[in-house]
Amino acid sequence: MPPFTVLHVCMGNICRSPMAERLLVLAVRERLAKAGAAPPADELLHSHSAGTGGWHAGEEMNPPAARQVRARGGDVNGFLARKLRSDLIDAADLVLTATADQQEYVVALRPDAADRTFVLGEFGRLLAGVDLSALPPAEPTADAVYARGVALVEAVAAARGSTAALPTDDLDDPWGRGDQTFSRVADEIEDTLHPLATALIPLP
Repeated sequence: MPPFTVLHVCMGNICRSPMAERLLVLAVRERLAKAGAAPPADELLHSHSAGTGGWHAGEEMNPPAARQVRARGGDVNGFLARKLRSDLIDAADLVLTATADQQEYVVALRPDAADRTFVLGEFGRLLAGVDLSALPPAEPTADAVYARGVALVEAVAAARGSTAALPTDDLDDPWGRGDQTFSRVADEIEDTLHPLATALIPLP
């Protein structure tokens, strides 16, 4: 049921997946603003994250990751890292992982989530080939965005077929590295999330 729910997964849940969580919310807000639509982004989409490791549970976003989100206009308030749980996967309409190893981890926990779990770069690569005109009509309502999102995930899964993700689909782990690396990784995250937001909420 609405809202369309996206779960972002990395290892520690303090760098890559929290950046993706908050940058997707930002991208949706920007789409709604351009469309002149009034609904708050959180009524249309729930973007959250977790880590396969769990040792950073309860920590705030890593400072250089938070700087990237703020620099791009996003909000980091209220974020606390947490360990991935099966119920989070069950409730997600789309699971985006930083690496293929984490995708395998998710599917091992919940095999029935295989068709809605993708490496982030893989999803972006496949999304580029999807015929968006075949999706349900786009309207800035929770029901419409949910229906369009579910159909989009099905279309991307069909485009993937039995093909595995490519090594280049993985996101580098920027933890412990400089702002330049965090900026590059944030750019790569947005390379997928902006087209996803555009697909969910196309302009009139």
